[in-house]
Amino acid sequence: MEYRELGQGLAVSAVGLGCMGMSHAYGAPADERAMRNLIAQAVDEGCTFFDTAECYGTPDDAHRNEKLVGAALAPYRDQVVVATKFGLTFDLDDGKVNHDLVPDARSESIRRAVDGSLARLGVDCIDLYYQHRQDPKVPVEDVARVMADLIAEGKIRHWGLSEVGEDVVRRAHAVCPVCAVQNRYSMMARWYEGLFPVLDELGIGYVAFSPLANGLLSGRYTDARAFSAEEGDYRAVMPQFAPENRVLVDGLLALVEEAAAAHDATPAQISLAWMLAKNPHLVPIPGTRKPSRLTENLEAAEVQLGAEEVAAIDAALDGLGELPVFGGSSVKEA
Repeated sequence: MEYRELGQGLAVSAVGLGCMGMSHAYGAPADERAMRNLIAQAVDEGCTFFDTAECYGTPDDAHRNEKLVGAALAPYRDQVVVATKFGLTFDLDDGKVNHDLVPDARSESIRRAVDGSLARLGVDCIDLYYQHRQDPKVPVEDVARVMADLIAEGKIRHWGLSEVGEDVVRRAHAVCPVCAVQNRYSMMARWYEGLFPVLDELGIGYVAFSPLANGLLSGRYTDARAFSAEEGDYRAVMPQFAPENRVLVDGLLALVEEAAAAHDATPAQISLAWMLAKNPHLVPIPGTRKPSRLTENLEAAEVQLGAEEVAAIDAALDGLGELPVFGGSSVKEA
């Protein structure tokens, strides 16, 4: 496994594991024993970077994913980097499949959140602690000052931001150095590419969530009708899986499959290798519930795309125009 540095010298495996889907947003939660085994397999195969959040759970157990990740990684604590997030709850009464997000970045809320995450993860210090979304009522500078205090107190080692642009990054970093920005990024969602030079300038890593466009870029899931909205599967309402967008999506998948054939790789591996080649401080965190897919994703770090190949893929993506893809749940004030 290749290893990469995010900000402040935080070294992680080139491909991490996003754990959200084991408990949240992809239908009924997976069997926890199987998921603990999957996380152990990830460690055995060289993955050292695991991502969760305090809000990844179910209506009856809002913190289910943190508990799962903490229990699964307990035997490997000195071998891995665990990232979690604070500052969001869901509006469970809004009648939506993908519920609206309710941010809360007040200092007292952050302190309750960090203590809760420490307990659920079973650790004395969180390796990387992200503000999950911006709270319009709390300036990011105030959040950064709380992060500096938590670092000084030994409760967190590094901190980061999620789904933010240049202005927020610069303002936060000026108060307390930011280790990583975790933003959506995939061949279908490229709107943050302009942020890469800013992060390089500031010495901040980029953690790419939804790098396979919620599984579509694996080429194995293409129709929203396969997903159950009644069980809370967000994919049931995601535009990239909608039947009316199939023609546009098929053009993208044909492009990826052609590159995969040239490298004796899978579409998922090409999708991940493409972004690994875009920036040396970028780390994707695909999620999965399947052992074979885990191995496939981690082995994407071994697929090498040259600069000319990446440029050709970028040009082909530009030629496809704007593609239909889920851009995230709506954020509203508490």
